[in-house]
Amino acid sequence: MRPPLNPTEKQKNDLSAINKILLVRLRRIGDIVMTTPAITALRKGLPSAHITYVVETPYRELIEGNPHIDRTIVLPRPLGKKKFLNTIRAFRKERFDIAIDFHGGPTASLLTFFSGAKQKIGYRIKHKSFVYDIAIPRGLETGHVHSVENHIRLVKALGIEVPFSPPLFLPKSSESDKKKIHLFFSKNFFGRSKIIVIHVGAGNEYREWGIDNWAKLAAALVERQKAKIVLIGALEDEEKAGQILSRHPASVFSLAGKLNLKELKELILNASLFIGPDSGPMHIAASTSTPIVALFGPNLSAYNTPWQAKATIIEKELDCRPCDQRFCIPGNYRCMRTITPEEVYAACLPYLNRHE
Repeated sequence: MRPPLNPTEKQKNDLSAINKILLVRLRRIGDIVMTTPAITALRKGLPSAHITYVVETPYRELIEGNPHIDRTIVLPRPLGKKKFLNTIRAFRKERFDIAIDFHGGPTASLLTFFSGAKQKIGYRIKHKSFVYDIAIPRGLETGHVHSVENHIRLVKALGIEVPFSPPLFLPKSSESDKKKIHLFFSKNFFGRSKIIVIHVGAGNEYREWGIDNWAKLAAALVERQKAKIVLIGALEDEEKAGQILSRHPASVFSLAGKLNLKELKELILNASLFIGPDSGPMHIAASTSTPIVALFGPNLSAYNTPWQAKATIIEKELDCRPCDQRFCIPGNYRCMRTITPEEVYAACLPYLNRHE
């Protein structure tokens, strides 16, 4: 295997000879959504190639139905040794020309390494760069690079020109998905209600804003804006959503743990505003036309801001940001907890009052 190429080194791929491409991004919601512009660019550059995308089971809805992808391979988590070996055997039979690792995690890099692809492309990561024939850094000397742009740079490493910035893309909701959300709206909302979707989950404690903060924000939106609030989150967020719901039972509703990913997109699409932390649902919201108010804590928005969306970002300039989200050095999660409900409320007003 040749040493990884320097990103400034010119590629000499014969694009007409690229017939089969393997894309690897196993998880999670936001990370998968942010690969979709690169997929669009790849299809534009190689319209005849057969593209296979590998993803884990919980996230298949984000990829299946994408017209730029010919086949989706869905893997369980954990993968297990037997399934891993069977997957590798299947990959090698395919004789992929190119494998692009959008992930870089342990399993993704091993799947890429053993895929048998003629050329492997991924990120320059400590102890893993040897996996790839072309390895590019995640950032540039000139400053921060958005994750979407990084993924597009992997496509450009093939020698494909990308003269445009593709939008995010999620497959269309099914009729049953739409029916469920429209039924929910018709049963609970009347007239021209301002409907606000709030994601009360966070993914980890470092991105948690706190139940009291969410409850105070919901109260302000209900009392001052006469808004209706729909709380969303995973199954583990049901109790948290229930506590907020109990304070305003007539104007706050909870769908935490009750929606699949396509239903979630349909809900946000039909709302006036989405509010939430840096998270997967925030990136789903960015794939719609609904405006966003996003709270960033341990991560810098420069890496993951809602792509090409109408959005207001709230974040604090602190010396400890960004962090690896393994240990809070100050100990009080101040990057999130010093954001006040009044700050978030004020950020919502331009979107809620724009038609008045």
